[in-house]
Amino acid sequence: MEKKKGLEKLKANPSGIRFKELCQIAESFGFESRKGKGSHRVYFKDGVIELLNFQNESGWAKAYQVRQLIKVIEKYNLQED
Repeated sequence: MEKKKGLEKLKANPSGIRFKELCQIAESFGFESRKGKGSHRVYFKDGVIELLNFQNESGWAKAYQVRQLIKVIEKYNLQED
């Protein structure tokens, strides 16, 4: 997925994002997955201090976790490449 479209989709409806889609968007911004336990997946990226912990809840991502990804993308200007 193209970065700009992915970010726009996250911003448009944070509570309506599928878990799998959130993971794909994070990966498109260069985040790597470090498998978590159970329904959790932890993402990290060189140069980014924060770790992102996403939880799969019946196929959906939690809205606050979507907003965290948006915040990190904007904080580190990752949308500009």
